[in-house]
Amino acid sequence: MSEDVSKRRLGRGLAALIGEMDQPVPVGESRPAINPDRTIPIEFVARSPKNPRRYFDEAELQDLAGSIRQHGIVQPVVVRTINNDRYEIIAGERRWRAAQLAGLVEIPVIVRDVDDRTALELAIVENVQRADLNPLEEALGYEQLIAEHGYTQNDLGEIIGKSRSHVANSLRLLKLPDPVRDMLADGSLSAGHARALVSTPDPVTLAKTIAQKGLSVRDAEKLAQNHIKAQHDPVPADNREPKDSDTIALERSLSDRLGLAVSINHKGSGGQLKINYKSLDQLEEICRLLEAR
Repeated sequence: MSEDVSKRRLGRGLAALIGEMDQPVPVGESRPAINPDRTIPIEFVARSPKNPRRYFDEAELQDLAGSIRQHGIVQPVVVRTINNDRYEIIAGERRWRAAQLAGLVEIPVIVRDVDDRTALELAIVENVQRADLNPLEEALGYEQLIAEHGYTQNDLGEIIGKSRSHVANSLRLLKLPDPVRDMLADGSLSAGHARALVSTPDPVTLAKTIAQKGLSVRDAEKLAQNHIKAQHDPVPADNREPKDSDTIALERSLSDRLGLAVSINHKGSGGQLKINYKSLDQLEEICRLLEAR
């Protein structure tokens, strides 16, 4: 099977490869048991250093550990063999951690001997489908697949069942400075808040303001736009030279063709062309038109 076909089929084939792990069950229905391949000593199992998930809520782990003490591990941990009697986790690190807290000596596992690339793919897809990754972890996982295995944004979109723009917007978060990334990781900022800050001159200060005031995403976007405008338009509008009729006509022509507000400002022999968009869908359409050219 070619690599491209493997990529396209990965998302759809995830359940067949590792089982329906931790998926929601409708009220009143029971989850069918997934039989493990074997039970192995817990000390023979190690976490994957490339698991995109980095943050585990301690209170939630303690709750799960209490459940495991009473009922055991209902869903096996998915692992791969790394040498003789040693295994590396593909999916289920949270269950493995909770099992340790619960004092389990052995855990049930499903063994899937796959290569590094497939193991990373499965870890990312499994966590994304279960919404276990925070936005920063998700973006870092995408970046890792692109850097190490040559994925495109379209490839990743097909795998996780999301749009290319979702992947692109996730990757934009990696442009933020570390203090803002930390706030994103600990939940002080949502992905929507953080995306609004990517192009601002001082994202750290704005992030702190958003968190302290509890601003909505829409308010955060307005705040960010005001700061961007103040940076690029330091001269008050009343002090600018009026635009000539040709410039105004060109602005109208471009605005009509794009369906978006367009502004042209001449500065000497050069100038600025600004296209204003109100949603990420409009931004994606602008990018599509530019790429088509």
